[in-house]
Amino acid sequence: MFKLSVISDEISQDFQRVVDVCREYGVPMVEPRSVWEKPPQALTDDDVRRMRRILDEAEMNVACLASPFFKCDLGNEEHYREHVGLLRRCIEIGRALGTNLIRGFTFWKTGPASAVWQQLLDAYEEPIAILETEDFYIGVENESSTHIATAAEAELFYKDLDSDRVRAIWDPANEVYAEDGELPFPTAFERMKPNLIHVHLKDAVRDESGEARCVPIGDGGYIDFPGQLQALLDMGYEGACSLETHWRPAQQLDEELLSRPGGAQFSALGEEASRICLDNLKRIIAGLRVP
Repeated sequence: MFKLSVISDEISQDFQRVVDVCREYGVPMVEPRSVWEKPPQALTDDDVRRMRRILDEAEMNVACLASPFFKCDLGNEEHYREHVGLLRRCIEIGRALGTNLIRGFTFWKTGPASAVWQQLLDAYEEPIAILETEDFYIGVENESSTHIATAAEAELFYKDLDSDRVRAIWDPANEVYAEDGELPFPTAFERMKPNLIHVHLKDAVRDESGEARCVPIGDGGYIDFPGQLQALLDMGYEGACSLETHWRPAQQLDEELLSRPGGAQFSALGEEASRICLDNLKRIIAGLRVP
């Protein structure tokens, strides 16, 4: 059975508050993204020790460290070296928090992935060597703002990269946002299954103008969440499914915040929104058939 988790800043910047809400809902894991107004790589050793104490007192674990690794410009050597350093720091933090999974991306999109395909593969050579030495994994999230935007592109990327240290983070809503996205479930999901290491859960629809926007989990109708979660159960997936609400009850988050989430502005009204989504998730999960 998969385990529920929540990306921390979808509730609050206050890590204690995040853990308190998770405990209230019986959510056993958390995925830190921005905490106390800091992205994960900027957390100090004292911050990490404080987080570890809060987690231990709640008997909770960390599912993944939601880093912005390789959300930078491809071909910029200065940015590249910064992000390799970011990866090394996130590995230190992940080890202290009890996870060996770091989230990563495939650089800001500047055109078709096919035009920079070999560059993308080459860029992961040094990180893979680090991962092998440290016994860590990167979960790559395909996202519309990055070169690998769709499950179809991700499927080819994992095949050509050919490393079990770089695996797939599946978020069905990202397929809605991608220009060439397929039906999230079951079509795109079937592409991701062989490489799946982690799951994010948010819901999205396209409005009459064709623009994608997030909605409460289960309200969109386009993503078959009962079918998606049942499929995870049926395949024996025992990893985490992290709620990434990305919807707010009073306003839509702007594109910049969606591409670079974090901080108080992002977390505003997040607890209210995440509670609604957790209630919806609990109802969906209660109706699943346990194999």
